Amino acid sequence: MHEEIYEPPIVLIVDDDIPITEILTLVVESLGYQPLVAFNGQQALDLAREHWPALVLTDVMMPIMGGIGVVQGLREEASARGIAPPHMVLLTAANIWPELSLPVDALISKPFHIYQLEQLIHRFLPSPASS
Repeated sequence: MHEEIYEPPIVLIVDDDIPITEILTLVVESLGYQPLVAFNGQQALDLAREHWPALVLTDVMMPIMGGIGVVQGLREEASARGIAPPHMVLLTAANIWPELSLPVDALISKPFHIYQLEQLIHRFLPSPASS
């Protein structure tokens, strides 16, 4: 009989604003999840192909590829692999929710409260302590 090694769910953080990625990383780590950080949408897709995330926290406006491209790219990748897409949360300073036609799980407006972010993460991911 062999023991299974617990791997915490991966949370992919995508934002070109380094202080935001640092805050998000601290929050994700404090909750017991494994953060991966990308600074643009293309980096995010490349990382996700190697380490499929359970949750993606992505900024909308970024160089090279924005958050909408990340959402579309990950949904296409999930479909091609025959697996479920990760939960997707858009982080934005703009009020785009009424215009948004993409299937995302949630939107957080910047600036956000840490508690709000923690609650949102717990809504989509099981607590690492219960796994």
